[in-house]
Amino acid sequence: MPPLSVAPMMDRTDRHMRRVMRAITRHTLLYTEMVTQGAVLHGERERLLGYDPTEHRIALQLGGDDPEKLADCARIAEDMGYDEVNLNVGCPSDRVQQGSFGVVLMRTPEKVAKAVEAMAAVVSVPVTVKHRIGVDDLDRYEDMLHFVDVVAGAGCTQFTVHARKAWLKGLSPKENRNVPPLRYDDVYRLKRERPQLAIELNGGVKTMDEAELHLEQVDAVMIGRAACDAPYRFAEADRRFFDPQAPVPSRRQVVEEVAEVLGIWQGRPYFKAHHLTRHLLNLFAGEPGTKVWKRSLAEAPPTGGPEVLFAAWDAAMAARERLAARRAS
Repeated sequence: MPPLSVAPMMDRTDRHMRRVMRAITRHTLLYTEMVTQGAVLHGERERLLGYDPTEHRIALQLGGDDPEKLADCARIAEDMGYDEVNLNVGCPSDRVQQGSFGVVLMRTPEKVAKAVEAMAAVVSVPVTVKHRIGVDDLDRYEDMLHFVDVVAGAGCTQFTVHARKAWLKGLSPKENRNVPPLRYDDVYRLKRERPQLAIELNGGVKTMDEAELHLEQVDAVMIGRAACDAPYRFAEADRRFFDPQAPVPSRRQVVEEVAEVLGIWQGRPYFKAHHLTRHLLNLFAGEPGTKVWKRSLAEAPPTGGPEVLFAAWDAAMAARERLAARRAS
């Protein structure tokens, strides 16, 4: 289990965001959005599961509850070169509740165990599980421990724990990301009491400093929304967590690499420039010039190519220079 990963996020971690993140960090584990078992088996596979080889190490997150279908999905993932298959037992959306998968599966650990066992039987890559502290009233530490023990008994050795419970009775999916309190101590305790398992902590982590502190207690840390809100924070991830000699890319280097990718995608059917550039909107988060940078990208023509990024860069740099001149005067 790598020490750092970017969480799977619906409408976020598509192949374009993953390619942007890979320009910033070479080693952080990346995830797809959750893809349902039905979509994998019957959907447009290249659109849903396609990725660039530079995205490795990459994991496919699956949503579903049918062991046989999930096993077929896992086999497809391995055949396509994915490095890991992850089962979603944490998503609280209305869609997963109606489909009887996601976080509702925490109520039936035996069902999750059967799914994990079926997937692990047909692939050689790791089969992992992402889950919550609990769901609704099933939220004691002992309930989570029982879930983990049952699933581990089926052969799963890697668990990503979102350190919040999901409250399906009255909270929206968005509220479930920040309203239930974080319970990091429960995740730490799980690692202490099950040291043979690889435990990754997820939920509320925003910076590399915070990740480093959590890594004193667990094996890995997963960061979600902060990767969208301030992606350049990951520029130091490789050096801090993977390789002390790893280079730290500048923002300009990131822009140049993504511009090259934009040039490759330009003109492809159904592709628009914002499909890629939207994941760079917060490259200057908290820095001078960020408003100009965002506006320039937002106003770019949908058929634009690399020039879109370089024009936005020039505009942002000019804004930074103007601000520096005003401060100096």
